[in-house]
Amino acid sequence: MTRLAENLEWLEAEIAAVCRRAGRSRSEVELMAVSKTYPAATLAEAAALGLTLFGENRVQEFAGKAPELVALREGSTTPIDVHLIGHLQSNKAQRAVELFDAIDSVDSVRLAERLNEVAGRLGKRLPVLLEVKLSPEETKAGLDPASAEAAQLLERLPELIHLQPRGLMTIAPFGVPEAETRACFRSLRTWRERWAGAYPALALDVLSMGMSGDFALAIEEGATRIRVGTALFGKRSPYMGPA
Repeated sequence: MTRLAENLEWLEAEIAAVCRRAGRSRSEVELMAVSKTYPAATLAEAAALGLTLFGENRVQEFAGKAPELVALREGSTTPIDVHLIGHLQSNKAQRAVELFDAIDSVDSVRLAERLNEVAGRLGKRLPVLLEVKLSPEETKAGLDPASAEAAQLLERLPELIHLQPRGLMTIAPFGVPEAETRACFRSLRTWRERWAGAYPALALDVLSMGMSGDFALAIEEGATRIRVGTALFGKRSPYMGPA
């Protein structure tokens, strides 16, 4: 058994145990394999083990892998989906829509409008998540959920017919007590419930939260998708190429 297979077996056992503890079905939680900095061959190995959902952080990095993954994305009986989960600048929207199956980091009206424009031109209906910032860390991107920008985006989304809003995403603060991590995840769930009631035209079923170090807490607080990289693929080397 390869190291990746061993890691996946351990991870699946952990997820199943947390789901049992939380009184949830394992089928309620999607596992996204965060494959940033890993080569296409690693994604192919993961796909052979049954993983079908992948997250990448950078447009240019994934552009280098994409040609090697065409068969897995288009010619397979169980095709893989690759989502952009990193911050996206509006000027890279065209390439991002061309490359990715979904954008999980929409954080402004301007970006949403640009993605809608490009998706329309390409004849796509693009699934998106809204990235919500619930941490004080300046390095984190995302919408302030109480801001005018967030309200404007939520009002505007039903008119952006080439986008398919699916839910919300957040990243918990690093190195904080468990109570703070839980509060972050609970807050995202609360905002989802509030917005789902206020904007019934939007489908906001996905709660993407929790990573290698805190996915158990995220599942207990209602995550429907967890994003796991290090616990699955091992410690990664820093990406040295273009953003």
